[in-house]
Amino acid sequence: MIIRLIVLVMALVVFPSHAHSAPLQKDLLNTIKTLYRTPELRNNIDYAVLQKAMTGYYFLKKKGTLKNDRVLTIIDYDQPSVKKRLFVIDMGSNRLLASSLVAHGKNSGEIRAERFSNVPGSYKSSLGFFVTDRTYSGKHGYSLRLRGVERGINDNALMRNIVIHGADYAGTDFIRRHGRLGRSLGCPALPFSQHRKVIDLIKDGSCLFINHGDKNYAGRSTLLNS
Repeated sequence: MIIRLIVLVMALVVFPSHAHSAPLQKDLLNTIKTLYRTPELRNNIDYAVLQKAMTGYYFLKKKGTLKNDRVLTIIDYDQPSVKKRLFVIDMGSNRLLASSLVAHGKNSGEIRAERFSNVPGSYKSSLGFFVTDRTYSGKHGYSLRLRGVERGINDNALMRNIVIHGADYAGTDFIRRHGRLGRSLGCPALPFSQHRKVIDLIKDGSCLFINHGDKNYAGRSTLLNS
């Protein structure tokens, strides 16, 4: 039933003239449209990316996977690192709570992330849907563990120590000096000015979606193709 609902909702996004067919479907479609009216979101992320993120979010929410379903985080690696490409959305009030620069793995690419991996030691970013885990204080200070929920795509995230943390190479000063952000060992690193705020908003069981128009990922993702 859940799978059929998701498929039908996605059809409604493509064919909005049928949006009146069911209250739940109409509410979801209206939520997507409302979110996309947010100028910062609309100007930085493609509508199709928002559709994908919300498809996985609702799937995980219906499964009971999300302890914190109040927020949805999108990282759009289709965008270059000089642009804000992390967005935290309040799913209750349809507000954009935060937006930030975010670095990618050093072996994923230079100014753009183009190569992705789930392999330990690859120093590449992973794509897909994650659930945020616990915070801790490590070598990068205040950090947030990420648990990948897509088998073979990002499910090694905990083993690889893929976490959200602050980094001095993830801020505007680094961009001014080098023309791009620095790169991590695979973690989505944030500016120190933003990382604590973002972590506190999304910690303890919320949905995070890392997007890229990678055909291999799109074909393998069970959440997007269910």
